[in-house]
Order: sequence, then C-alpha cells, then structure tokens
Amino acid sequence: MGFDQSFKFDFSADDLIEMHRRMLLIRGFEERVAALYRDGEVPGFVHLSTGQEASAVGACWPLRPTDVITSTHRGHGHCLAKGLAPLGMFAELMGKDRGTNRGRGGSMHIADPSIGIFGANGIVAAGLPIAVGASTASQLRLDGGVAVAFFGDGALSQGAFHEAVNLAALWQLAVVFWCENNGYAEFSPAATQYAGTLEGRAAGYGVDYVAVDGNDVTATATVMGRAVEAVREGRGPIIVEASTYRWHGHYEGDPQRYRPQTEVEAWKDRDPIVLHAKRLEATGFSVEEIESLESSIGRELDEAVEAARLFEQPDVSTISHFVTRPRPEFPEPLPLADDAPVFRTMDAIHSALELELANDDRVFVAGIDVGEGGNVFGLMRGLHDKFGDRVRDTPISETAIMGLGVGAAMAGMRPVVELMYLDFIGVCLDQLLNQAAKMPFMTGGAAEMALTVRTQFGAGRSSGSQHSQSLEAILAHIPGLSVVMPSTPADTYGLLRAAIQDPNPVVFIENRLLYGMKGPQPPSDYILPIGKSAVVRPGTDITVVSVSRMVHEALAAADVVASEGVSVEVIDLRTVAPLDMVPILESVCKTSRLLIAHEAVMPFGIGAEIAATVAREGFWDLDAPIVRVGAAPTPPPYAPNLEKVWLPDREDITTALRRLAAV
Repeated sequence: MGFDQSFKFDFSADDLIEMHRRMLLIRGFEERVAALYRDGEVPGFVHLSTGQEASAVGACWPLRPTDVITSTHRGHGHCLAKGLAPLGMFAELMGKDRGTNRGRGGSMHIADPSIGIFGANGIVAAGLPIAVGASTASQLRLDGGVAVAFFGDGALSQGAFHEAVNLAALWQLAVVFWCENNGYAEFSPAATQYAGTLEGRAAGYGVDYVAVDGNDVTATATVMGRAVEAVREGRGPIIVEASTYRWHGHYEGDPQRYRPQTEVEAWKDRDPIVLHAKRLEATGFSVEEIESLESSIGRELDEAVEAARLFEQPDVSTISHFVTRPRPEFPEPLPLADDAPVFRTMDAIHSALELELANDDRVFVAGIDVGEGGNVFGLMRGLHDKFGDRVRDTPISETAIMGLGVGAAMAGMRPVVELMYLDFIGVCLDQLLNQAAKMPFMTGGAAEMALTVRTQFGAGRSSGSQHSQSLEAILAHIPGLSVVMPSTPADTYGLLRAAIQDPNPVVFIENRLLYGMKGPQPPSDYILPIGKSAVVRPGTDITVVSVSRMVHEALAAADVVASEGVSVEVIDLRTVAPLDMVPILESVCKTSRLLIAHEAVMPFGIGAEIAATVAREGFWDLDAPIVRVGAAPTPPPYAPNLEKVWLPDREDITTALRRLAAV
C-alpha cells in the first residue's frame, strides 16, 4: 500500500505559533552555542543544525512523550523539538555537572531516555538499529510506541542503515526513518557518496517512502503526522526524506571550501523561520506579535546561558561514576550435593533461558536461527514454541542484532541477543564498544542497559582462523562491559541467570567444546555472582589461574604433577571483567608461584593484566617469575597438526608447572 500523500492536517493558530516558537528556540540555541564555542566556553566538537529547524520540529510534532527518537551528531534541534530543556543542554555543552548528562556526553551525545530521547550519536547511522530495538520493545509490550531514527544522507553508505531498515521491514516495526538530506556528507556532495536514490532503496525493502520539503514546518508535520498514524496502525516502517540545508559547516570552524557561498545564500532565502513567519502573518498574526515571541525566546535562552555558566563542573572524584550500575548481590551458593542429578552445559543454557523467560516478561531472545531452528547447536529447541515472539529469529545482520539489543535495553527490556560466533564481533563492534558500553556513562547514568550478549568460541576442531578465536581480551578492555566465561554446566546455569538479571551489558562467552560436558545439576534457584573467581582445587606450591575450557586442562595438569609431589591450586576466573584479583593474590601469598593459562594468543591477553597486577601488588610474595601459557601469536590454523601445536593444552601446562616448581 503506497503512502497517502494527499492527507492533510488542519493546524490551529495555536499550533502554528507553537511551531514557530520551537523553531525559534532551536535557532536561538544554536546561535548562542556558536558564540559560546567561539569564545571557548564549549569544548570539543560542535555540529550545528541552523537552517534545519523545520525538519526537527515537524518530525517531532505528532510524537508522544513516550515515543522514542535516536539522533545524530547534529542533534541539538531534535532534542529541543522532543522537549528537552535548553538549560540542561547548555550546561551539558559547557561540561557542567548539572548538564543533561552530568557533563559526560557533550554536544554529540545528548540524551534523555525519560522523555524518549535515546541519544544523539557520534557514529554515523548507529542510531538506526537502536531505534529498531526500541520499537521491538514496544511491539513486544503492545504499547503502541513509535520510534523515529533521524539520520543524514551520508548514512546511506553505512551497513547499519541497510540492516536496520531490513529488520524493521521484516518485523513490521513502528519505525519512521527520517532522512535529513542537506546535500553533504561531511565535506562531500551527496552525489559522490552513494549510488541510486533513497526512494529506490525503500522500494527494495518494500518500505513506503515519501519526500518532503524539509524547510516547510507544516509540510514536515503533515507528513510525519500521517507517517506516525500509519506505523502505529501496524503498516510497518516508513522512510521520509526531508530536503533541507545546514547553514554552518560540518562542524564549527569548518572552512567550508567544498561549497560555494552563493549556494549557502540561496538556501538562506528559503529560511524556514522566515517562511513560517510569512504564513503566520497571512493567518492573522501581527509582525509585532511575532517579534515579541522572538524576543521572549531570546530572553529565555540568555537566562539559561547565564544560569548554566554558574553551574559547577563535575567533581573529579566522580570520574568513575556511571560506568556500571550496582549489580545484585548474590551470595556464593553452597557446594552441590554429591548425589545431585547430572546435566550438560547445553542443558544448563536452555534451562537458564527458559527460567528467565518464564519469570520476567521483559526478557526476550533474538538472534540468527534461535527461534524455529533452536540455535545452530540446538541449545534453544522448544523455546520458540513455548514463548512465541519472545524467542525470535533475525536476519544474518550482526549490527542490527546488537543494536536491537541496545535499543530494547534502553527501553527497559532485558534482551538476550546471540552472536553466533565470537569471531563475528568485528562485524558489530560499534554497537558494543560505542553504544552498549558507553550509553550509561554518556547519559550520566540515565540510560538502562540490561543487555546480555550470548556467544561462543572454541578451537581444537579445525574450524579455522575465522571461527576459533578467543577474543575476550578485546571485550574486557572496554569499560562498561562485563565479560563472563563459565567452565562447568552448573556455573553456566548460575552465571547466565545472573547475566540476564544484571543491569549492565554482559557478554556471556561459552566454549562450544564444553556443550556436551556433564556435571552436577543445581537447583532451579541456583545463581552465581558475576565478578567472583573461585578456587576449584586447593594447593600449596603453585597457583594456576585459568578460565573456560582451559580450567579443565589446568586441573588435568595439576593431577599429573601431584603424583610428582607438586601441590597446585587452581583458580577459575569465571568472570574476565570485572576481574576478581583477591583470591589470586591470596593464593600467590601462600604458594609464591603463579602460572596463568588461557586459550587466547599470549601477547596482550588477559594473562598480561593478571601478571601485571600480581607483580604490582604481590611482588614480595613471589619466589619465581610469573609464567604464562597461551596460544601462539598467529591466527588459528586449520590443519589439525598445526592447530594442535598452536593451541595450549594440559601437556603445555604440565611442562610449565614442572619448570616453575624447579625454580
């Protein structure tokens, strides 16, 4: 069904003057920000939306407070049009503690989830998958919510655009993709940036498309009013292309050598505020009334600037605030009974997901083939039959999957999204690195992010260089992410439940070679604390620290050297980030020797961080150099004989233990 472009809204006189007020607010805000930036009162980068006011106001005009927008690096106007107060925004741009985001976000990252502003964004097109996630949350809750993804024409070259539109079309989500085509992607004319048209791309995805004069506020509000009604009715996503123009450069200070001044002046002749003022006059408003409104807005903004100047900067003692939320405190459970029933790691994953889905309506699962197929390893078979759309298949679109999780988590859900192989993290790293991990911090703690990312790895079966990598160190290096790597069926069950209940983004990394491993089955209420390592074998001579499958290799090696009179204490990290060093330091104080074993390549692995910490805090307890065992610094080989040499095992650990014991 095509988009009904003949539909017209009747705007009252009050509507028309309110539109003008909002555009004046945006224009005046941007003018003052330009001056503040020039005078050094606003640090960092600033991208102004002067000239694009009608697009922002019209697009936000029919939205409810609970509807969601995601924005761009040029997002001041969108935030103001959605209802954000100028005072907090000025303070945020000045880096003040009373800023909208406590001085943690700045110009490119202003957000207020409480009124549906899920963030301006410094990454081109990154907000589109997040809007898809927010809309998915509304679809699951049946609350009639709409999400609007603002993006520039430059975003059409990004894969995130295609993945987000495709997923929204497949799931018939209530998303309006609002393109502000100002003719330039940073410094480059749009014609040099992408082939084809946005209308053609919309047709390719079976999505309705409409073009609108982005400098006419009543035209944009009319189109958006019809679009919002359509998507609320369940007609699926719509793409709107608003033709507009930014008067300033890509950023403040941009010399703008890439566009002629005559072009800028020609667009200024189509100033959306001047055009609308003429409409107001034709409607019966006097010039004096319009000028009085402009003066009133000016005074309001000037007062906000002066008030913001008086606010304090964040106290330096708060530098670590908002990185993570306090997590639930789960006590370490009692040891499992000797006569406990036996189950497998794959059973543990299924049971944990099933229980959390049953206990909490906010939990849903999404990923490639997790629904009908029950996951590539069959771990989720039957869950889709039991929970329906709360266990849903996605396209092979890792960026869309991660963005889905981010947006849904910001909307208050507890998504569990699956990344089929840990090796694929590079395809979608932005949504973890720059969105999930940073949104709580950049919003001053306002953004919720109860996101669980399940993934798996495991070398040893000739899976090759792109399906065998142990990449936990990359993720552990990102502040804001928690990284969990269980080694037993019971730990898998207890830690996965904890991850889903955690208010922070957790990457839950399973080793596929352990899926068939059997072990004691805990009671259904069993749960383990995240961020706590465990001594799984006591000893007195050498401390071995390991994680995931390598824990079992370490235990096997400890058995071998025990017959030779060497007592080894084995510590299972269980969680890589945050790293629990207390049991390690206590053990080294007792044994005076430390060996660290992990499946990842040795250089720059988690073993280096553990070794550095022990060398700093436990140096005087050491009687021998710290030893590390890890994979060789090459990509994982395919040939079985090469892979065997490359991958560390119990024999390597045994050899290292013997040498360490002899020192």
